Parts: sequence; structure tokens; C-alpha cells
Amino acid sequence: MTACPTGIAHTYMAAEKLTQAAEALGHEIKVETQGSIGAENVLSDNDVRDADGVIIAADKDVDRSRFVGKRVLVVGVAEGIRHPGELIERVRTAPVYGGEDGGAGTAAGAAASAGTGGGKQRSVGYKALMNGVSYMIPFVVVGGLLIAISLALGGHPQADGGLVIPDGSFWKHVNDIGVIGFTLMVPVLSGYIAYAIGDRPALVPGMIGGWIANTGALYGSKAGAGFIGAIVTGFLAGFLVVWIKKVRVPRFVQPIMPIIVIPIVATTALGLFFIYVIGRPISWVFTHLTGWLGGMTGASAVLLGAILGLMIAFDMGGPVNKTAFLFGAGLIASGNQTVMGMCAAAIPVMPLGQGLATLLRRRLYSEQERETGMAALFMGLFGISEGAIPFAAARPAQVIPANMLGGAVAGALAGTAGVTDAVPHGGPIVAVLGAVGGVPVFFLAVVVGAVVTALTTVALVDLSERGKGGKGAPAGAAAAPAVTVAVAAGAGAGGPSGTAAATGTRTEAAPVPAAAPAPAPAPAAGEGDEDGVGEEGSAGDEGSDEGRGDRAQAPADGHSVPSPEVLSGYLTARTVRTRLAAGEKEAAIREMAELAAGTGRVTDVAELVRVALAREAQGTTGLGEEIAVPHAKTDAVTAPVVCFARSAEGVEWGSPDGTKARLVFMIAVPEVAAGDEHLRILALLSRKLMDPDFRARLQGAEGTAEVLAVLAEIR
Repeated sequence: MTACPTGIAHTYMAAEKLTQAAEALGHEIKVETQGSIGAENVLSDNDVRDADGVIIAADKDVDRSRFVGKRVLVVGVAEGIRHPGELIERVRTAPVYGGEDGGAGTAAGAAASAGTGGGKQRSVGYKALMNGVSYMIPFVVVGGLLIAISLALGGHPQADGGLVIPDGSFWKHVNDIGVIGFTLMVPVLSGYIAYAIGDRPALVPGMIGGWIANTGALYGSKAGAGFIGAIVTGFLAGFLVVWIKKVRVPRFVQPIMPIIVIPIVATTALGLFFIYVIGRPISWVFTHLTGWLGGMTGASAVLLGAILGLMIAFDMGGPVNKTAFLFGAGLIASGNQTVMGMCAAAIPVMPLGQGLATLLRRRLYSEQERETGMAALFMGLFGISEGAIPFAAARPAQVIPANMLGGAVAGALAGTAGVTDAVPHGGPIVAVLGAVGGVPVFFLAVVVGAVVTALTTVALVDLSERGKGGKGAPAGAAAAPAVTVAVAAGAGAGGPSGTAAATGTRTEAAPVPAAAPAPAPAPAAGEGDEDGVGEEGSAGDEGSDEGRGDRAQAPADGHSVPSPEVLSGYLTARTVRTRLAAGEKEAAIREMAELAAGTGRVTDVAELVRVALAREAQGTTGLGEEIAVPHAKTDAVTAPVVCFARSAEGVEWGSPDGTKARLVFMIAVPEVAAGDEHLRILALLSRKLMDPDFRARLQGAEGTAEVLAVLAEIR
């Protein structure tokens, strides 16, 4: 059984690798894939009964209750891709699964079955924490913004500068709803940390434990343990449930263990343990930390603000950013709103700064980057720090330090003036809604931070380009001069058969040396083949595969040669490029998006690039084996389109095996694509690309026609 968190490419790659290895070793194998499309090739009861062993290559929870009494080996999905033959040998001596973990297939159980060491346990802890955070964020946003809106629209100003909402008013009820959402965030954090470790039986003790942690009155404290206590109860509940599952019980008790016995025992034990043993010490530390933070002034506040700003700006929504954000959000309930004020000032600095940079030095950026900069400015106003991710992905060495410097400046300025934020959110929007105290200084901190980020980015990017001899040319593939290629119209293409009429033009990024002569004009229909080489010594003789090789073949008689149908016709000669010009991931995605635009199916290239990069931010689409399959589901395309390009040097894509991507496919489908068409395409590609012979023939194919002939094997 194979499964990855997103349920897309790696799921099917592992399945194909295991199948190939089993066949090579002379074994029979059946692989169930649990992808986003759903479970396919499902293992029947007879399949399981007749199996000598079961391999689960998965990075998410899967149900193992079917495999009681069988030898079971549990590993990560990457192991299924890298070492399939070794796994088949290991499963023959794997321990027999007895259902001791309730068949939940939990992360902790998976780690134990895999027999890995502390590194895997740390990975389990990280995944559990991020699981809790992901479920908590909607409660934070909904609760916090409802509170902010109710204060802004229904609050009455007080002498001390605060806002009070009259009891019984409409906005008081809106505020109450927001308070409920805000209050639930701590137990939700705890509950879903526990759930990631101990599965469903751990959800109740985790949530109740989180509520106890956040309710100081239960253990004689004026302030609860807050989110720190919730993290502790979440991990305690999860591992406590895993331990209880291992206890042998009579058979007649087993059916009620996960729904009655385990939740009751774990909840009671955890609650009492927290109240009597660890609640008071944690609360004491948190209370004194709150008091210390509340008393910080002058240099101490500046230092704290700078540190929080650095953390917020480092990974823009990643774990370091979330750590600082949760620290500030957790202190709001304790009455200390200055820490969140520092965070709120730093949160919008990155997208605002990067957007401003594209306005200050337009020549350093391509048109697509400038459009992305405008979107980043808008996102910054609403406190969405992820708006800067496309810039950081393209130029990490220049953008991330600039972001951190600007974030530190903004946080330090906010800390110096004691800016406050009453809701767990950042950006100018919270000030407009009335949740910020010290609004003038808050805006000053945001503006100064954004300007520092923009100027630093421009300086570093300019320095980098000068070092490359770019003289300010746009980075990546966009630095190349534009080559306009006429697409000749043959029969059936809207022009008279055999004429030289062109139906349109396409702009491609093609590296042309400064001293090189102007590129030769595109041959008319009948003057060049798919490689751009003329037929009778025509003007196409000196054309190259790089500049014009991705258009359909047009022989001398003017009639187009029908190319094989690839992936339901989504991939055509027009969407093949045998030589990718870009050398970086973002530039490669942009180049592929522009290639897709040549089909007329893309209405907004910048939006397609943005969605594809957002998908990369969730996890690399580099599959290993020198393959990358970026993909996007967006209404910026009107119909499914698939592009393919080869890179001679390879593009660093963050692939799990460390290889650079030399075979790049890009899939773009509309939001309304029926039946998750992009997932079907991904599954077909992933399986076929695991064939070394297929990859070798694809790499060695001469020209577009041969590439299409190889790709036609994908079914």
C-alpha cells in the first residue's frame, strides 16, 4: 500500500517502483494506492489472506486493521521509491502485526514498525505539531477577525483609548461568537496534535486536556498554561493513547476499547496528571514570562521585537514563523498584547517590501515578476506573509536576508513604542479594524520595515546580477531576450494550404549572446520541419531546436503531419520544448506557463505561475530520478494543458533524491475540471516515468516529433 500526504505523484511512483522490483525478483505483488483520487487497486480479503507480507510505504495515517496476523513493514513513501527491492527482502522477516495499536495506522505506530530511531520520532513530533497548528489556524482567523470587526464597528471609545461593546447589542453577539472561536483554538491545537499521534481515540483526551491547560482556575492559577500547556497535553494524550493500545485485554473488551475505554481512561489520567503534577509549574513559568514580557521596556523591548521580526520573516508561514506567531497569540489571552503588536507589524513587511522592490527597480524584474509584485502588495495589506514566497523561492540568497532585516526593524520599532494588537493577525487590516493600539507608530513600523526590505532586496539583486554580468537583466529565464516566432498556418489552421500566412506569434525565452546576430525569421509553412531545419536549404537551415523546435511539423506541401495523441490530446507539439532555457525553479515554471499560453488555453500567465508556485510551497513537485511535475488547478486556464521540456544542465527542484530535474512536465487544469483530471494525468505520468528505459528514450529523442512519439506510450 502506498500513500503520500498530497496523494499525488509519490504515491504512484512508489507503487510502480515496488511492482518493478517484485517482478525483477520473481515475486507476485499487488499494490493499493491511496491517492487524492481515492483508493485504487484495493486489496481484497483474499489478497491479504494469500500474501506472505505487507509493505506500507506511506507518509500519512492508513488503516492497518486488515493486516492483523500478517508480516507488516511500515516505511515512508520515499523508501518505496528509493529502495523497493530492499523492502521486499525486509518484509519477509518483518514482525507479525497483532493489531496492538488498534489498527489506526498512526504516525507513532508507523515509526515503531519501521524500526527507525530518534530521527523518525522527531519527525513524528514535528508532523503532529504542524497538524495541530493547521487545524487551529481557522479558529484563530475566524475568532480573531470577528472580534476585530465587532470592535471596529460596534465598539465605543473609552477614555483609556480602548473600545467597549455595549451588552445586548448586535455587535456584542458578533463579538461573543468570535470569543468562542478564539477560545476553542487552544483545545483544538492540543486535540489534533494528539490525533496525529494516537488517531481517533486520542482526540477527546487531547481536546479536554487542552481545555484544562488553558483554564487556570482548575489548578489555582490566575492564568492558564495557554498554548504551551496545550502542546504539552497534546503530546501527552497522543503517546498515552498509543501506550494504552498496547495493553492486552480480553477479546470481549476489544470492540469497546477505542470508543469507550481508551478515551475515558486517557482523559481522566491526563486531566488529573496535569492538574496535580505539571499544571502549576507550567502556569508559574507562563505567568512569570508574561509578567517579564509586560515589564520589558527600552532596549529589552527593542531586542524582543527584533527577534520576533526575524522569526516572522524567515520562512513566511513556515514553522519558525508559526512559533513566533503562536507566542504572540498565546499571550493575548493573558492580557499582554504588545508581543502580538510586534508580530503584527512584522507580518506584512515581506510581501509589501518585495512588491515595493518591483516598483522601485522595474528593470530588475520580468513582467510576470512585476505582476506578482502587485499581488504581493495587496496580500501584504491583509497580513498574508506568504505573498513573498515566490520571490524568496527564486532568489533565496537575496530575498530572505532582506525580509529578515525589514521584519526585525518593524518588530523593534513596534516594541519600542509599545504597539499592541488585540487579535492574532497582522498587517494594516487589523489597524483599520481597530484592533491595534498605537496606530501611527504601527504604520510607521510597517512602512519603514517594508522600505528597508525593498531597498535591501534591490541592492542584493542588483549586486547578484552585476556579479553574473547581467547588468540589471531580469533574473532567471526572464533575463533572456524575447524571440518572436511566427506560427505558420497550414491546412486546417485558418490559412490557405501551403501559404506563408501566420495565425499568430509567440514569445519565448531563448538565451541569445549579446554579440550574436538577430535570430533568423521563422520559416513559412513548407520551409522547416519540427526542428526548425529547412527542407531545401531554406531559411530554416540554421534554426535550432531551442528557438523553434516546439511547434508542429509543417512539410513542404503545406499539410500538417498529424502528431500522436498524448494524454488525451492535452500535450501537443505546441507544448513541447526540447531545450529549457531557465536554470532556476521559478523561472522554469514561468517558462513552462508561457509555453502553455501558446495554446490559447491560458488567460492569465501570472496567475498560473502563482498557483504553481503556491503548490511548490506546500511541498516540492520534484519526484527524483531527474523528474519534476509542477501542476496547478486554476481558472487561469480554460481547458487542461500539459507541457513538457528538457533541461540539459538540470534545474534544482528540491527532489527527495537530490537530483536536478532534467525532464519537466507542467500540468494545468481549470478549477472545474471534472473528475480531478490533473490527478489522473499525474498518476499516468508518475507510473510511466518510473521506467528507466522510457526516461532514457525521452532524453535521447531528437526533435519534437520523436519526443511526441515516445510520450505517446503514456496510457
